[in-house]
Amino acid sequence: MKLKNLQNSKLSKKKIIKKSIIVTGAGGYVGSVLVPMLLKKDFKVIAIDKFFFGKTLPKNRNLRLVRKDARNINSKYFRNIYAVIDLVALSNDPSGNKFPELTWQINYQSRLRTAKISKEMGVKKYILPSTCSVYGNQKKIVSENSKTKPLSIYAKSNLNAEKDIIKLKSKSFVVIVLRQATLFGYSPRMRFDLAVNGMTEGVYKNNLLPIMRNGLQYRPLCHVRDSSRLMVKLINQNLIKYNGQIFNVGSKLCTEKIINIAKIVLNNTNKNAELKWYGNLDNRSYKVSFIKLKKLGFKPKYSINYGVKEMVKFLKNNKIKKNLKSITIKWYSHLDSKGKFLRKI
Repeated sequence: MKLKNLQNSKLSKKKIIKKSIIVTGAGGYVGSVLVPMLLKKDFKVIAIDKFFFGKTLPKNRNLRLVRKDARNINSKYFRNIYAVIDLVALSNDPSGNKFPELTWQINYQSRLRTAKISKEMGVKKYILPSTCSVYGNQKKIVSENSKTKPLSIYAKSNLNAEKDIIKLKSKSFVVIVLRQATLFGYSPRMRFDLAVNGMTEGVYKNNLLPIMRNGLQYRPLCHVRDSSRLMVKLINQNLIKYNGQIFNVGSKLCTEKIINIAKIVLNNTNKNAELKWYGNLDNRSYKVSFIKLKKLGFKPKYSINYGVKEMVKFLKNNKIKKNLKSITIKWYSHLDSKGKFLRKI
C-alpha cells in the first residue's frame, strides 16, 4: 500500500511537458488575440516579431518574446517546436502597393523559408494564415477548389506562399492553409483600416460612416477571435487526413454586401449618421463556401452585430482609439520615413 502511494506521489510530481508553439507576426492584429488564447490552453509560445506596434502581448512565464525580422529567423528557435503558426505578413492592399518588394519578401519568400526550416527541424504542424482575397472578383460562390483570381500584390504573394508551402507536406510535416475572410473585432493591436472596424469608429466619433465605392461588392467576414479559436483548435487536432489542404475561414451569416455591412453598423450605432463614400470602384467581390470548414468541426461564434457592439463598448471606455498605429499603411509609411521599416534585425 505504501509503495503504491509512493508511486502515485512520484507521478503527481512528474513534470508535464508543455508543447511549444512559434507564432510569427505575434504582435499584430491576429497575434495579439491568438497568443493569449494559446497561453490559456497551456502551450509555451515563442512570439517572433519586430513589434512595430508596441507591446500588445501579456507577460507570462510561458511566453518568450523574440524581436527578430521573420526574413532572417535563426533555425535555433525551432528546436523542440511542435507547431508553427506563420502569421507574419504585410497586411492589406495599400501596403502591398506601396511596398511591393517587401510584401513579396515577407508574405511569400520569408514564410516559404520559415516553412522549410520548420520541416528540417522536425516541427510537426505548420499553419499558414492566408486570405480569401486570392479569389479576386467572382460571380459564383467559390470553394477551396475554385479558380483563384488575385488582383493585388498582397493577394498574389499569399497565393504564391500557399502553392509552394503545400508542396513541403510529408507524413511527418502537416501543412494547413487558412484562407481568412476579412477580419473584424477588437484586438489589443487595434486596426481601423478594416471594413467593420473603420465604419464603427467613423460613426461613433464623427457621425460619418466611411464606405468604399460602390458598396455592392460582397465581402465574407470573420471575427478575429473566431480566426484565433480555429488556429488553437487545429493545434490540438489530429490533422493527418487534412495534410496539404486549404480551408476558407468565415461564415455564410457574416457574408454581406458592403452597403449591408454599413446598415448593420448604423443600426448598432447611429442610424442618422452620414455615409462618406471614398476611393475608386472596388472590383474585389466574392462569396465564399465554408462547407469544408464545417466538416472540420468548427463553427464561428461571433456575428457582425456582436463585433460592432463590442467595439462601441471599448470606444466608450477609451480602451481603443484611432491613431497612426491603428491604420496599417500610415504607420508603415511613418516608420519608413524614419528609416526604421526596411532594416532587418
